[in-house]
Amino acid sequence: MSRTVRILLGLVIVVALAGAGFLAYISVRGGSGEASREISAPELTAEAEGVVFNIVPEESLVRFEINEVLRGQPTTVVGRTNQVAGQVLVNFDSPAAAELGIIRINVRTLVTDQEFRNRAIRGEILLSARDEFEFGEFQPTSISGLPDAITMGEPISFQVTGNLVLRGVTNEVTFDVTVTPVSETRLEGSASTVVDRTLYGMEIPDAPGVANVEEEVELYIDFVATAA
Repeated sequence: MSRTVRILLGLVIVVALAGAGFLAYISVRGGSGEASREISAPELTAEAEGVVFNIVPEESLVRFEINEVLRGQPTTVVGRTNQVAGQVLVNFDSPAAAELGIIRINVRTLVTDQEFRNRAIRGEILLSARDEFEFGEFQPTSISGLPDAITMGEPISFQVTGNLVLRGVTNEVTFDVTVTPVSETRLEGSASTVVDRTLYGMEIPDAPGVANVEEEVELYIDFVATAA
């Protein structure tokens, strides 16, 4: 065996061992992804009269979408969880009096189509494997664009601005929201916004085959809420 071949083989072995070490490191830091407790959110301290609705986790879904290049192919990564909780107060006679409580999400339970990616998200990106960062929160500060009247069964669209807290970092965001009052005891709706992951200090760890991960992340909440 020539000296050149031996050197090349040595390099391959080093790279393989480094890759194996990286995989093991991510696996350990990523944890199990199991929630430490049942999802809940602070109760809304309502200042107006109306009906308080609770988000139903079993019928709701939080997801994020981010674009990357995976093994040379453009890919949209989607992460999902139904571990979301919060309250909203609705006055059907006076829509402008609506109030929204803190929305809490267990970001540790977010899953994509790859377990290795899930562990990287928990251990390196969202840091949600750590107890202090298990939950993300949206703390609303204002609601705008509410209509003067509500018609049962017809969707209404408006905006909610507030502070989005992830891994201990807070930034102001505005969600575009659409809600349909299905009945006086059931609401169905969706909310969306776009955030810059770099504002939260989220760095993507080097991983084989992954490149050009975008900075913008799309966030969505599809929810059902029922009267308390």
